[in-house]
Amino acid sequence: MMPTVTLSNGARRALLLAPALIFLAVFFVMPLLDNSARSFIREGGFTLSRYTDFLTDRFYLGVIAETVILSAAVTAISVLIAYPVAYVLVRKAGGFSGLMIFFLIAPLLTSIIMRTFGWQVLFARRGLVNQWLVNDLGLLDAPLRWLNTPGLAIAALVHVLVPFAVLSIASVLQGVDRRLEEGALMLGASRIRTFFEVTLPLTVDGIGTGAILVFMIANGSFVTLVLLGGGFQTLPLLIYQQFNTTRDFALASTMSTILLMIALACLWLQLRLLRRQGV
Repeated sequence: MMPTVTLSNGARRALLLAPALIFLAVFFVMPLLDNSARSFIREGGFTLSRYTDFLTDRFYLGVIAETVILSAAVTAISVLIAYPVAYVLVRKAGGFSGLMIFFLIAPLLTSIIMRTFGWQVLFARRGLVNQWLVNDLGLLDAPLRWLNTPGLAIAALVHVLVPFAVLSIASVLQGVDRRLEEGALMLGASRIRTFFEVTLPLTVDGIGTGAILVFMIANGSFVTLVLLGGGFQTLPLLIYQQFNTTRDFALASTMSTILLMIALACLWLQLRLLRRQGV
């Protein structure tokens, strides 16, 4: 008879996790490490000169600042739009909540390239919006120039990222005890005061989580800015130029590592918020 091998619970979990961990290590961790290592090597030796040069150059610091400012603007607009939508979804939608969630998630199932081309079709010089304003309503004598403007690029990014903020806020809002709001109303507070002093403070963690998710994704946005323009000079666009135009792979690796550090900082903040929520 073959001997029976008894595995502990820890060994069983390790065996079950091994395929996923190996896959992540080979196709995710190792490429990132290889990319980062390239930025530290110059003439066969270890060096930090690329990072010191990058972080002391005014042009590159301006690119980092523009990346952060654009991401912050997209995040602020997304959260301002997402909170009312999340509130209606949780408190007012009733039987239509499933339909609202479907309309929120449906755009995420479409390729970001197709969604961006949709914006081009709508706002091209002879697109649907200009035809509607010029030919149908007669509000304009000539079509407006929408493409390659900052406003349209920001609007397209917000369109892509609002669902992440809505779902983050809605999940926290759903856990708010309605009796706290009812108690405030019974004690004489108006609905507006109840919202700002009871509901809103209790959903700060959801707002923070949604904002971090949106900021992190906007920080690495590339396709939308390439296709719609807007005149922005961000780190993802600069990395693309270094890889495809100047062919300076080491500098591109340096910039991508810095972008990765920003993303990791966002993940760390998100983890802190989750721990505050007791998750």
